[in-house]
Amino acid sequence: MLLLDGQLKPALPQKVFCSLWAVMGKLQSKLRHSTYLYRPDGIIEERVQTKAPQEYVPVHVDTVSVVAALNSDLCISGGKDKTAVAYNWKTGRVVKRFTGHTREITKIACIPKANQFFSASRDKTVLMWDLQGSSQPRQQLSGHAMVVTGLAVSPDSSQLCTGSRDNSLLLWDVGTGQCVERASVSRNLVTHLCWVPSEPYIVQTSEDKTIRLWDSRGLQMAHMFPTKQHIQTHCEVSVDGHTCISCSSGFGGEGCEATLWDLRQTRDRMCEYKGHFQTVASCVFLPKSTALMPMIATSAHDSKVKIWNQDTGACLSTLSLDGSGPLTSLAVGDISSLLCASFYRGVHLLRVDHSQGLELQEVAAF
Repeated sequence: MLLLDGQLKPALPQKVFCSLWAVMGKLQSKLRHSTYLYRPDGIIEERVQTKAPQEYVPVHVDTVSVVAALNSDLCISGGKDKTAVAYNWKTGRVVKRFTGHTREITKIACIPKANQFFSASRDKTVLMWDLQGSSQPRQQLSGHAMVVTGLAVSPDSSQLCTGSRDNSLLLWDVGTGQCVERASVSRNLVTHLCWVPSEPYIVQTSEDKTIRLWDSRGLQMAHMFPTKQHIQTHCEVSVDGHTCISCSSGFGGEGCEATLWDLRQTRDRMCEYKGHFQTVASCVFLPKSTALMPMIATSAHDSKVKIWNQDTGACLSTLSLDGSGPLTSLAVGDISSLLCASFYRGVHLLRVDHSQGLELQEVAAF
């Protein structure tokens, strides 16, 4: 029984109550978008975003696993609906859909200065697509025994490196679609791959908590960084090729960090970024022209995106995308925009605003 207006009323049926609770939860998740600013004096300011983001028709019908920027206007995303979608992230207009995989798309790698990209899947294959060509894949690369979890295109676009949970890396000739090198290391369950700009080296993260540096000339391991305490989920290399960042799994604030590494001769750990409370799934370097200081951004399963001072490790801003669930992937859209993939609310367009100090804002969701 419920007490309403001083009288006992029959309680709502459990099914109706649960439905109302779900609706209220969804409404709250759309209304609450909190931004946290970390000031130099140590005081944490919370701001609630007052302007509602633009809600476009979702481009996916299920969890989005990965998003990547193809150029200054277009991005590619893929996920559990087995579809890769190209769309204009400034207008929300879908340009093309690519269907060919039979299971979830796990990674996407765009070919620099081209309208072509690769998609990897849990179906163990990698497909090559052309935005201006046929809706059928240009190539199908099959060689892994398990889900493909890493893709990296060489700076000159002539080679593709793939990695998998089968402990192996494969090097492919993009022109012929042939596998030219293979390397395998016990327990090296690949989580991500990134090619070093203007170099023959590939950075790789793994479930065995290590970050490896591979030489593509013969696909030989060139260096292994000190083992971390948690699974390394993702890596990214700076534009100048001097540093890379990796991020860690974790829970309750244990682990859940990003780490900056020196790729030059010392190859030491340079800085750590701690503040997330669940697994950090993605990390990116922000274009240097967005601020006077070099910055990185991270997204995590705690539904938060954070911006950090790259040199000091200080958190500069936090955006909480309430109701989006775990955040799975980040990509740089342009000088002031980020694309963020999520479990429950598709892809978010975020803007780095400098009008009132550094602040992250959600602009739109696709």
